[in-house]
Amino acid sequence: MQIAVAGSIATDHLMTFPGRFVEQLIADQLDRVSLSFLADHLEVRRGGVAANIACGLGRLGLRPVLVGAAGADFADYAARLTADGVDTSAVRISETLHTARFVCTTDTDQNQLATFYAGAMAEARSIDLAALARRIGGLDLVLIGADDPEAMLRHTAAAKAEGIAFTADPSQQLARLTRAPSRRLVDGARVLFTNEYEAALLQERTGWRTADVLARVGTWVTTLGAGGVSLARAGEEPLRIPAVPAGHIADPTGAGDAFRAGFLAGAAWHCPPRRAAQLGCAMATFALESIGTQEYKLLPSELLERIAGAYGPAPAAEFAPRLESAS
Repeated sequence: MQIAVAGSIATDHLMTFPGRFVEQLIADQLDRVSLSFLADHLEVRRGGVAANIACGLGRLGLRPVLVGAAGADFADYAARLTADGVDTSAVRISETLHTARFVCTTDTDQNQLATFYAGAMAEARSIDLAALARRIGGLDLVLIGADDPEAMLRHTAAAKAEGIAFTADPSQQLARLTRAPSRRLVDGARVLFTNEYEAALLQERTGWRTADVLARVGTWVTTLGAGGVSLARAGEEPLRIPAVPAGHIADPTGAGDAFRAGFLAGAAWHCPPRRAAQLGCAMATFALESIGTQEYKLLPSELLERIAGAYGPAPAAEFAPRLESAS
C-alpha cells in the first residue's frame, strides 16, 4: 500500500534559562519590555506532525511519501528522514522562506516564552496531490494532518476527486476553522483521528453530533492518553483498546504521532481497526519514553514483547512477520 502523509514539517529550538522570568520584569515598565535571557542549554529537535508520522511508518518498514513544504534549510532533516525510510521527493522547497520553526525558552519555574514561525508551511497549498499521485503511480491512502489550512482543504478535495482514500487528522488546526471547512475536512474520511478534547471541539466546529460524524466517516479513532484508545463506527458499540504500559515517561510530545504511524501501518497490512490500534498503542510507548518526537529507537523484538504483554500472544504473532522483515 502506498501511503502519503501530508502536514507540517518543523524544527523545535528549545532553550532553558537558569533563572526566573518574573525576576526580570519591572511592574511599571510592562508596556515597553526589552529583555534578553542568556540560555544555558539548547536542543534542536525534528518535528512537525507529518514528518513525525512518516518517520514512524518508515521505521516500520513502509516507504511513506512525505507531503509538505520546507525551506532550503531542510537538507539535513531530509537526509535523516530518508535514512528512516521516508520518501521526501514530494516536499516543496521554498525559495524564500525557512522551514517552520518553534522557538521556546523555559525558566526554572517552567514558565515559557515561545514563538512559532510558520515560514514555508504557507506554501503547502501549492502542492498538487493529484499530480503527485499520477507521478508515483497512484496513492492508496493519504493522511491529511495539521498544516496550512488551505493546503488541508486542497488535499482533501483532491483526494475525493481522485478517489483516493483519506484519513482526516485536523488536530490543532480545528481551533482556526469555521463550520464549512471543518465539515469538508471530515466528510468522507476512511479514518478520523482526534484526541478527547479535539473530539468535543470537532463537534462544536462542525455542528454535528457523534452520530452525524459517524455517518460520514469509516472509523473514528479517539486517543485517550493513559486511558488507551476508543474506536467508533456507525451502528456499532464503541470499542476501547487499553494503552500499553510505558516505562519512564520522558516526554509525551509525539506519542500521538507514533500511535498514528502504528495504526496506519496496521491498516496498510490489512489489519482490522482493533489490531491496528494495538500496534499504535505499542508504538506510542517508544515516543513516550524518549525526549523528542523522532528520537526513539524502534526495536521490532521489543515492540512485539510489548504487544504480547498488553494484548496476548495472538496479536504479536500476527505482527511478527511484518516487523521482522522491517528490521
